[in-house]
Amino acid sequence: MFAVLKTGGKQYKVTSGDVLRVEKLAATAGETVQFNEILMVGDKVGVPFVEGAGVQAEVIEQIKGEKVIHYVRRRRKHSSKRTKGHRQQLTLLRVTEILDSGADKSGIKAAIGAGSVSGAAVAAAAPAKAEKPAKAAKPAKKAEAAPKAEGADDLKKLSGVGPALEKKLLDAGVTSFAQIAAWTEADVAEFDEKLSFKGRIEREGWVEQAKELAAK
Repeated sequence: MFAVLKTGGKQYKVTSGDVLRVEKLAATAGETVQFNEILMVGDKVGVPFVEGAGVQAEVIEQIKGEKVIHYVRRRRKHSSKRTKGHRQQLTLLRVTEILDSGADKSGIKAAIGAGSVSGAAVAAAAPAKAEKPAKAAKPAKKAEAAPKAEGADDLKKLSGVGPALEKKLLDAGVTSFAQIAAWTEADVAEFDEKLSFKGRIEREGWVEQAKELAAK
């Protein structure tokens, strides 16, 4: 029996015993994880996912992909150019079992992508999002100060970030300049793809700006 699973924005057709590389998961070598976003199992087709289906896999090791050369050239008054290499962080897995039903009761840890955003940061973003509809009047802006004191910064201070992009970042759990300042090249590539920023993070220099804003 085969299954088609979804993880890291990609789809993989697998059978029991297959070894595959996926975008980095929050798991350690030897641990068993379960993919619950299953698009197809045998002749069952999901809408979009097959209810109760799952794919279990053993984590073999955390690895890096092939190096990709990234070249940036800015045509400005003070022009600059830079060449950087990037290796995507990946997780090597071996598929151990395919379940067409009952996966929701298996008790196996769900396969979750390993980003730089912590669970605490996601929780901190919730009150900030709840306050957004109350921004119609000026007094409402003062009311937003309380969530910011808990860790949510005004991300619109970053170059090119308006309300729409700020919402995307908050929804992804990014709430402070300190988080962005700590992004590695792999984090930048991950968020660029996940949030469809199309190179905006590198182009606008968010990491450097965040370091300056976080130091204030």
